[in-house]
Amino acid sequence: MSTGFAISQYPDVKGVYKQLHDLIRQPIRSIKKNEMEKYLQEYFEKKCSKSKTMIAEASEYIPGGVQHNLAFNYPFPLVFTKASGAHLFDLDGNKYIDFLQAGGPTVLGSNPLSIRKKVVKLLETTGPVTGLFHEYELRLAEKIVEHMPSVQMFRMLGSGTEACMASIRVARLATKKKNIVKMGGAYHGWSDQLAYGLRLPGTRHFESHGIPKHVFKYTQEFYPNDLNALERTLKRNRWRGGTAAVILEPIGPESGTRPIDMDFNKGVRELCDKYGALLIFDEVVTAFRIGLSGAQGYYGVTPDLTVFGKVVAGGYPSAGGLGGKKEYMKYLSAGLQTGVKKALIGGTMAANPLSSAAGYYTLLEIEKQKACEKAGRAGDRITAGLQKLIKKYNLPFVAFNQGSICHLETVGTMLLEIDIKKFWKIKSTIHEAHTRKKAMEEMGAAYMAEGIVTLAGSRLYTSAADTDAVIDDALKRFERVFQKVEGV
Repeated sequence: MSTGFAISQYPDVKGVYKQLHDLIRQPIRSIKKNEMEKYLQEYFEKKCSKSKTMIAEASEYIPGGVQHNLAFNYPFPLVFTKASGAHLFDLDGNKYIDFLQAGGPTVLGSNPLSIRKKVVKLLETTGPVTGLFHEYELRLAEKIVEHMPSVQMFRMLGSGTEACMASIRVARLATKKKNIVKMGGAYHGWSDQLAYGLRLPGTRHFESHGIPKHVFKYTQEFYPNDLNALERTLKRNRWRGGTAAVILEPIGPESGTRPIDMDFNKGVRELCDKYGALLIFDEVVTAFRIGLSGAQGYYGVTPDLTVFGKVVAGGYPSAGGLGGKKEYMKYLSAGLQTGVKKALIGGTMAANPLSSAAGYYTLLEIEKQKACEKAGRAGDRITAGLQKLIKKYNLPFVAFNQGSICHLETVGTMLLEIDIKKFWKIKSTIHEAHTRKKAMEEMGAAYMAEGIVTLAGSRLYTSAADTDAVIDDALKRFERVFQKVEGV
């Protein structure tokens, strides 16, 4: 039976957390040193020499030799020259199964021909940008309003970061309140006020280098899945300027790395109503990947504002936007003259014809192909396969998924616990996180050497291009890596 959603079965949240806590209580199980050395010498040195040479040259001009935070850079970043469907190809001609999918936006698979043809046609007419209105801006907005339950109006922006910034400005204008409360551990872009409580809940400003601490005066975090913690914060804020908004990823922080209970979002909605705060869903990852109606459609919860990114431009640049009820979206009206106090936002390249067209035709194609469900089935298949391999080799690893968003935790870096009351332990916990991250990097490099591209060695995005044959091929490659883990 077709549901329209990528998630066929909701994860056993309590079971997942039990497994994750068991994982982080155990010593790190990494790739055997001699096997890691073989990967480095036999694969990266011998088969990726052109990439290594180019990255060495790039390091003279680009900090770290790479421009993208999602680019895997151990032992050095690889240079990719072609993307097609479920596969990537590097400068040396090596072929990979692509579970990064550009960080999540390509639900149809990389560089689909049907979208590319439309984009090429547009480039031959208006070119990529005019700075003036184009019909595709309207068509994309109409399509988003059609599918997303809470969205009555939509304004496109340059990125998810910009959309998150806009959302908190709108919330403050609409409520005349000050505080923004986020779910700890989540990433809502890299703007000053939201670079708080990153990766590990409870870290507050510890990972926010280069930002003065006073910037976070009106930003707070609460622990994922803890409605009591959220309510305590909302109560406290009543005497400190009120709460303008609660912002969260509806499947849990870091794309559901810390999954949340099925009814959690409904509880947050009730608390926002009780304390007069707007509810902002950051659906950068989930909108049009969980389903055409997003996570809000799946959970049956209506946020006041929705942040968009990634899929909204179909994998093309300038992927960002904010949608919501008309009473709030009026603060984002553009043009030279309007009669309402406006939130300060902008972007020369936002809503350019190229990205608007790509986004519009991508949504049509996702709709036509039932791509969310296809990608979700691929996510189910690879997760089930990984779970069997983990059991076969008696590994402490944890695999779970929310449809086409799949998690493979081998060290549990992001599941470490921070107790703010024991502040003297925070630095050592962050140090432990960095140690585990190193092991995760080695695991990710091993996957890469076996022809699998992941996000940071711990997350996989499946797409509609992932056939059963592709997934089964990937599982054989994962098995070769697991056979090289210490203790196997």
